[in-house]
Amino acid sequence: MLFCLGLMAYFGHHAVHGRHGLEARTRLIERSSLLAFESRSLEAVRGKLERDVALLSPAKPHPDLVEEVARDVLGFVKADDIVVLRAQL
Repeated sequence: MLFCLGLMAYFGHHAVHGRHGLEARTRLIERSSLLAFESRSLEAVRGKLERDVALLSPAKPHPDLVEEVARDVLGFVKADDIVVLRAQL
């Protein structure tokens, strides 16, 4: 009888706290929800990038987006723009 109780305690402990137990299942479910959220946010970023690439197609680029890229990424300005430089500390 004592041996059976010991076996039940052993297997019960591992069913809850073991490598494939209930606690591990809970951690996996939490991690799954975090990864699903990250996946949705990355898909949104990918959609925005795909839209930008479509607007920059060589056949007919969108003029506003081309100007935005030239100003932000390349640092270009128009000839009649006033540029104010701030001192870097």
